[in-house]
Amino acid sequence: MSGFVAYKSIVDPSDCDFLGHMNVSKYFAACSDSVFALQAELGLTADDMRSGRKLSFAVVHADSNFLAELSAGEAIQMESEILEVGTKSMTFSHKLVRVADGEPAFTTVFKCVLLNLQTRRAEVIPQEIVERSAYWMAKNED
Repeated sequence: MSGFVAYKSIVDPSDCDFLGHMNVSKYFAACSDSVFALQAELGLTADDMRSGRKLSFAVVHADSNFLAELSAGEAIQMESEILEVGTKSMTFSHKLVRVADGEPAFTTVFKCVLLNLQTRRAEVIPQEIVERSAYWMAKNED
């Protein structure tokens, strides 16, 4: 089953490098946007990050595979899932697919820690976020 659609876009010509395909930095920018979309689903909204609990997930390890080139004009979407929830960490998978044929162009797994944006230290994931994560993990098993 596909994951939560956390990002949709069209590859812009400015997203492409001199080789004519989407630049590596754009793949990771899409992943970053996807993590923020997932965070919002889990209750860590932008307002909460800025003026509330000041918590956000931060990537500490990434394992990525580039499977196909993407060119300007192609519709793409990121399907994201929560793979694992620890005490202070969460593991996300991201699959960037070409909408036209549903074929994956890129996959990555991000290990993230919940970062306290004031102390810059990992923090225990609040129970309500753990519970919302369990909901999304169960939904992807269906």
